[in-house]
Amino acid sequence: MSSTFLDTLDTPAPLVDLDRVERNLQRVATYAREHGLRWRPHTKTHKTAELGAMQVAAGASGVTVATVLEAEVMASVSDDVLLAYPPVGARKLARLMALPSRVRLTVALDSREVLDALARAARDAGRTVGVLVEADLGMRRVGVRTPDDAVALARAAASTPGAEFRGLTFYAGHIRVPQTELPAAMSAQSEVLATFVDALRSAGLPPEVVSGGSTPTLWQSHTVKGLTEIRPGLNALNDRNAAVVGACDWSECAYSVLATVVSTAVPGQVVIDAGAKALVKEDGPAPGYGVLLDRPEVVVKNLSEEHGLLDVSTTTWRPRIGDRVRVVPNHVCVSVPQHPRLHVLRGDVSVATWEIAARGW
Repeated sequence: MSSTFLDTLDTPAPLVDLDRVERNLQRVATYAREHGLRWRPHTKTHKTAELGAMQVAAGASGVTVATVLEAEVMASVSDDVLLAYPPVGARKLARLMALPSRVRLTVALDSREVLDALARAARDAGRTVGVLVEADLGMRRVGVRTPDDAVALARAAASTPGAEFRGLTFYAGHIRVPQTELPAAMSAQSEVLATFVDALRSAGLPPEVVSGGSTPTLWQSHTVKGLTEIRPGLNALNDRNAAVVGACDWSECAYSVLATVVSTAVPGQVVIDAGAKALVKEDGPAPGYGVLLDRPEVVVKNLSEEHGLLDVSTTTWRPRIGDRVRVVPNHVCVSVPQHPRLHVLRGDVSVATWEIAARGW
């Protein structure tokens, strides 16, 4: 049964190990519970209603999304949705306001322009939308830069009909270091965060929610003073980058891409039919763009659009044309939406097919 199913798949084909997913979800749910943190996983990683529902069933207090389409899909499995991205434009706002009225919607933002348009759309739709003021703690992407700016925006949210100030959010995606180096980075982050929280409290705007976290920093989230909520995304599936920095064990990598060997013509190299359009050519903390699941010493040394080049110069493994391999990419979050569906397995046995319903925008 196992070999028959895998042999029936056209490649490249994304595979999910359901046993590993379930263990990953239980591990983070237990961690959050033990440390008194709410767990609001970021569904941008998997973009599937089925896995979102599994996260909620495992104890998630709600879900995080990055796009309006993700919000629409995840509203089918959760009544509490955080859009961690500033919605700009009448079309996006109209779609957000069309979410079911049972959904408690919160939006992260860093400007009056977004706040005013969001609140106006909410009033017109007869609903109230929560606001988390986004602070920049070093990522240098979005977020207000100073505590005073956070106070000003929070005060505006608290006094604008249609909006409700609910707290503070940040994303420390710039912290991607080995776990042994993480305590110092987390301590520095905690100190900066405290200046924002203290300023809000002093202004009479204590944040009910202080939301942050990522998979690389996940297991030391409890060391961040004042944090109430964590939003890890890729830890449900994990990937090579997470394993390299120690955020997961190799046995916790639940996502791989099945590929077929198509050429062995160049000595020391094997070519597979999973290229940049299946794996995505994204650098990580280790050389290459992925490794084989059962031979992690074999690195995907380069990618073109439909070709993946495996470096076999330092191994005795020599596959034949037509052989199948499973590749763990550097970054699962950008590989998943390259595919229309996920093939879900227990061992090598097919148990489900999940449509990646939230791919696109």
